[in-house]
Amino acid sequence: MLDMLEHQEDHLETLHRAMAARRFLVLTGAGISTSSGIPDYRDSEGVRRGKAPMMYQEFLATPQARRRYWARAMLGWPRVRIAQPNQAHLALAALQHRQRISGLITQNVDTLHDQAGSEDVIELHGSLHRVLCLDCHRPSARDVIQRLMEAENPYLAGVDAVQAPDGDTLLDVAFEQRFRVPRCPHCDGERLKPDVVFFGENVAQATAARAMAAVEHAEGLLVVGSSLMAYSAFRLCKAMVEQGKPVIAINLGKTRGDELLQLKIAASCERLLPLLAERLG
Repeated sequence: MLDMLEHQEDHLETLHRAMAARRFLVLTGAGISTSSGIPDYRDSEGVRRGKAPMMYQEFLATPQARRRYWARAMLGWPRVRIAQPNQAHLALAALQHRQRISGLITQNVDTLHDQAGSEDVIELHGSLHRVLCLDCHRPSARDVIQRLMEAENPYLAGVDAVQAPDGDTLLDVAFEQRFRVPRCPHCDGERLKPDVVFFGENVAQATAARAMAAVEHAEGLLVVGSSLMAYSAFRLCKAMVEQGKPVIAINLGKTRGDELLQLKIAASCERLLPLLAERLG
């Protein structure tokens, strides 16, 4: 226990020195939300857990793929909806309010940073709390679509499916066959898609531009709970290094950007960030 405390103090001191002298931009990944009950995609070696997620082209291609996605998502949404920000989210919100960080970019789609009180969060991969119609292009609240699905698919009430990342679940195929896909409340179209960036889909140009502008204006980058395996996040680290600015990561495991990092701290962000926020004042 003594060694752990000593290491924690070393981590704190290193972070404090770096972030007291510069205004860092923060980039968060799935690892910051696991303590809030939302699973991450990868293990400590950066290897994806479980089955491959739905790909963008697959989702667009067939009604069967959309039926499979929404059947699983209907069961996964309630757990995402009730998830609460943890101490790491709250610490980053406090740092932002005190102007100790220059901004916040997240790869997560759970809106926990917003719920914690962070402002102007750049949602690199969108939000599960919104749904878009691919036919009329109008948005709907996810809760509205959830109520439609529950009314149309009462047979799934009480089915207990294992939670997977980003509101997905591991659902037996037998439960998917009868599922009635939700229709758009605006145009009655059946091509509804969560307002998130699927695997194989590009980040919206405007969002990517906002993220890169945030990198250009920051004096350093703090990566929290991300393996950086998604290129949309990795490229931000590359850009920061190319500008001669430091990149530090708090992450339990391997990252794609290990060679770019000035420092990597293998520690719980939920424990470390509140202490950092307290020390930075």
